[in-house]
Amino acid sequence: MSDSVRVVACPTCRAPVRWEPQSQFRPFCSKRCRLIDLGEWATESYRVPAQEESPSEASRGE
Repeated sequence: MSDSVRVVACPTCRAPVRWEPQSQFRPFCSKRCRLIDLGEWATESYRVPAQEESPSEASRGE
């Protein structure tokens, strides 16, 4: 097994984060960055695109 540790960029501030059990907030670099990301989801700044079904499609199971 290799001793190299994967390093990823924090999704919020792009700081390098070591991907290992000791990295408590991974993939984020800190609790602050994790909470900023959560706040973006909570205020609906981030959204997962979806296509709404019409009532007739939902009843047919399509």
